Amino acid sequence: MLPETNFTTTSNLTTTIPNTGGGGCPPVGIQTPVIQPTFYTIDVILGLLGNVVALWIFCFKLKTWNPNHLFLFNLVIADFMLLLNLPLRIDSLLRGHWVFGDGLCRIGLFLIFSNRTASTALMTVVAIYRYFKVVHPHHRFNYMTKRQAAFVLVLVWLLVISPRVPMLAFNHIKGSGNNTQCFFFTPHKETARVIIILVAMHRMLTVLEFIFPLAILLFCSIRISSFLRARHMRKPDKVRKAMRVCAAIVAVFTVCFLPSTVTTIGVWVIRTYRPLDCAAFYTIVKLSHVSYGLNFLNSALDPFVYVFSSSMFRKALLGALPCAMRCGQNAGENTSPSTTQEELNSMRANGDSITVA
Repeated sequence: MLPETNFTTTSNLTTTIPNTGGGGCPPVGIQTPVIQPTFYTIDVILGLLGNVVALWIFCFKLKTWNPNHLFLFNLVIADFMLLLNLPLRIDSLLRGHWVFGDGLCRIGLFLIFSNRTASTALMTVVAIYRYFKVVHPHHRFNYMTKRQAAFVLVLVWLLVISPRVPMLAFNHIKGSGNNTQCFFFTPHKETARVIIILVAMHRMLTVLEFIFPLAILLFCSIRISSFLRARHMRKPDKVRKAMRVCAAIVAVFTVCFLPSTVTTIGVWVIRTYRPLDCAAFYTIVKLSHVSYGLNFLNSALDPFVYVFSSSMFRKALLGALPCAMRCGQNAGENTSPSTTQEELNSMRANGDSITVA
């Protein structure tokens, strides 16, 4: 069920058989790790819990919305694109074959890859928004209206969906009966040229949509850190709080998307420069199973980004918790109200905007 791999069923175990047309490796099965369906199940459970709570807070608890909330809300939508599809993948891994037909196969693969692109794009937008809020508080970008933010989101979604639309135009089903599988195309000698181009475009996007956003995230984080250290040397707590957002986004981004990017490059390099090194190819395919499990984990970790990225979201979440669970937090907040107010007044006086509500 992973990109660029084929699956067959042997003795009720799902195995991976590399394509032999282009690589020259014999069709020796590679056993899918048992942990794979378990990992996907954990992704679904944690992801649904976190994102259902996030969706409930966004829809029923936030009294006012700003552009940052719109960006984060669209990240929730992107996560549901994956979470609603993963149960089908889990079922196929457990059965050893695909039973949901060609239509759901196309839509499922489209949603999986679109989720990855949308997550990287929206995390980048959130980081850029915070960068301008902190480093350039008087820039006109900070006076973006909700209508303008919606226009930005339309552009983002067009950029996300457009490269993946061709996946909906082709049949991804292979085999029949108990050998029916749904997987992304693996090009070989008999494959149509358009399919080869589609797979090459997928590989390029997988790498580029990681490298460029990561560069932007690191730039924003470094600039925010240096700016705050220069302006608030006597208030290290304020610097740490402001850096939590960037640190959370970079951490989630790296943990979830770096492994799948590395394995994609690995498959590409081995097929191109070492087509007869079957041991290396089988190893990178095994690693790809784990990497895509981490890739899907982003939907479970994104709620942490919401908590760190929006003070209003944190307040709404605390307000939704039972009194017994939040009394300690409230007590801590009530012990130093004057300090909080003093910091807010100081930020306004300096023209800084460190916290994005």
